[in-house]
Amino acid sequence: MRAALLRLRRGTGLPVAYGGLLDGPRQVRIGELVGTGTRALHGLAISSGNGLGGKAVALSRPCAVTDYHVSRHISHEYDAAVAAEGLRSVLAVPVVVRRRVRGVLYGALRAAQPLGDRTLSAAVAAARDVEQALVVRDEVRSLLAAVAESGGGGDSAGAGAGAGSAPGPGPGAWEQVREAHGALRALAPRVTDASLRAELLAVCGRLASATLVPDHPRDRPVALAPREVDVLSCVAGGVTNAAAAERLGLRPETVKGYLRSAMRKLGAHTRLEAVVAARRAGLLP
Repeated sequence: MRAALLRLRRGTGLPVAYGGLLDGPRQVRIGELVGTGTRALHGLAISSGNGLGGKAVALSRPCAVTDYHVSRHISHEYDAAVAAEGLRSVLAVPVVVRRRVRGVLYGALRAAQPLGDRTLSAAVAAARDVEQALVVRDEVRSLLAAVAESGGGGDSAGAGAGAGSAPGPGPGAWEQVREAHGALRALAPRVTDASLRAELLAVCGRLASATLVPDHPRDRPVALAPREVDVLSCVAGGVTNAAAAERLGLRPETVKGYLRSAMRKLGAHTRLEAVVAARRAGLLP
């Protein structure tokens, strides 16, 4: 959100930007401020239909006013907070993911003057950044939930071969775990939230070691670069180099280079040998 607000301010030239994400049914809470002189707007809960932002939420489209305090096109529940910041011209752009409003970005001037189409277009572009980030976060959380349901993320996931231990996931479940692992590895570079990215990679690590049999020595440790593991995850899913390149946002030649490097480190001569070696080394599930 903050990165998007900084982009909004740079792209529009507006000195003030603020915004927030959905906090309850049809309500957005302002959580980030850029260029403000007070904290009057921070924590403000914007209900659907109320004020300029509430109108943007209700209509699911950008809205703007030239002079907030005298506008007849919005309700005025939040006049005190807007006045405390001295704002006049204000625009509000909803953040919409899969037809559902998830937040609002605002840009504002402390003078009453029209906001042109270029300004509005730049604000919409900033909102698209937030939408893409939320899509990635949703995908990650969905995959993490799928992994948890499959039983692949727990400490006992690979313990089925031990005497007296509960059976681990069956072959079908392991395929789901491996698919989820590959998808998570592909998503990781797109996650801008450092804590979420760390959580995602930690889950990938647990999945990768889940198939190891307890008390059974793994193959010699091999240090692969993160992108080499990403490529091997795709190869393990049976995709071509071209498909792996598209999934990872790389060029096909780059994928080939990572694959050759991984095969050399693993002492493998074929793609299948590389996948098997990576699994034995605890690098892939």
